[in-house]
Amino acid sequence: MSSLLIKNGRILTLNQSNEVIDCGSVYIEGALIKEVGTFPDDQYAADRTIDAQGRVVMPGFINTHHHLYSSFARGFAAPGKPAGNFKEILESLWWKLDRALNEKDVYYSALLALMESIRSGCTTIVDHHASPSCRDGSLDIIEQAFREAGLNGCLCYEVSDRNRPGEGIEENARFIHKCLKYGDDQIAALFGLHAAMTLGPETLERCAGIGKETATGFHVHAAEDLIDEEVCAGKFGKTVMDRFHDAGITGPNSIFVHGVHLSDHELDILGGTHSILVHNPESNMNNAVGVTRILDMLEREILVGLGTDGMASHMISSARAAYLLQRHFHHDPRVGFLEAAGMLLKNNRAICQRIFREPRGEMSPGYLADVIVADYIPTTPLQSNTLAGHVLFGLNYAPVRTTICRGKLLMEDGKLLTLNEEEICARSRERAEKLWSRVK
Repeated sequence: MSSLLIKNGRILTLNQSNEVIDCGSVYIEGALIKEVGTFPDDQYAADRTIDAQGRVVMPGFINTHHHLYSSFARGFAAPGKPAGNFKEILESLWWKLDRALNEKDVYYSALLALMESIRSGCTTIVDHHASPSCRDGSLDIIEQAFREAGLNGCLCYEVSDRNRPGEGIEENARFIHKCLKYGDDQIAALFGLHAAMTLGPETLERCAGIGKETATGFHVHAAEDLIDEEVCAGKFGKTVMDRFHDAGITGPNSIFVHGVHLSDHELDILGGTHSILVHNPESNMNNAVGVTRILDMLEREILVGLGTDGMASHMISSARAAYLLQRHFHHDPRVGFLEAAGMLLKNNRAICQRIFREPRGEMSPGYLADVIVADYIPTTPLQSNTLAGHVLFGLNYAPVRTTICRGKLLMEDGKLLTLNEEEICARSRERAEKLWSRVK
């Protein structure tokens, strides 16, 4: 069993008291943290020793909503006139792009996004995938990319009736059963759904049945734009969350994404079923869909996490956007800051506790050894009551030097160790150019 010692670090434990340990050490054995504190360097005969030299050492970040394949959309302009609303964005860009993906595109777009995640210190990613032209086996391809990179992932395939009824159900069911039978907890599964507006009642019923049979939660967009509510009201006479709740999709292991246009009644459904909501502020602003009612959700004790929705892989940027957006929207400089930090540092960890078996997101013995060393030496006091400010205003601009996941070094001193960055970038440029040429 391999071992690793990190010494001379400013350790952000993120434990219950938010303890900060100056000139501290972390001893890792196998995939787990064994000791954190101030102990002699020679207390353990570690295989490797990393001298943090006063830099911040903390748990790896968690992204609770990503679309890895979106990494191939960077710089792409959809053909035709610019989209004027969310429906047009889906129809002119995303639904054309995901239909054009082939197996190699799925693989290299995943590797590219995972490489960027390692560089930004993100060690666990909850992904939501769609590739209708190479659907079957696509989750295996993404799993392969995760294992090569060395990161933790929770995968699903986006079921939608937009191409044919129930498309993607079999891929979800197959991968869920695979994880239940062979899973080692590096890779987990949820049942993926697109959105209520693209799912008929028969499809929802089939998906809910498999979810119940396998005791698996769901990962689905909910009321990202007002059109989701309008379609549900017009076609089915129900709200988005009423449809999901009546079908048996809600629950403590289900992730509902965005929730921008949820009513008070729908927030009560989320809270009453202990369902999860994941906020993606940068994406919401980019798509001009509105502002999620984060403060109202937190008042109802809804577990609200943070994601990037495929726009990027940098979680601190998402947290900064979340707090700035809430302050701007409410015209109140007192709100948003601690809430955003809590979503990033506490709530995303709590979400993972529901979908993975292994505890993570804390620098304590027995926790998964997902650890980063940031190139950040504080120039103002860093303690439990100033930690959030250092994360959002200091670490946001500091590159990550070292990323460790499951006790394995993935990047050291800025050099990727598990992935060939030059090859991935070259292949990605080739694949993306060909992909763009197929989007009509």
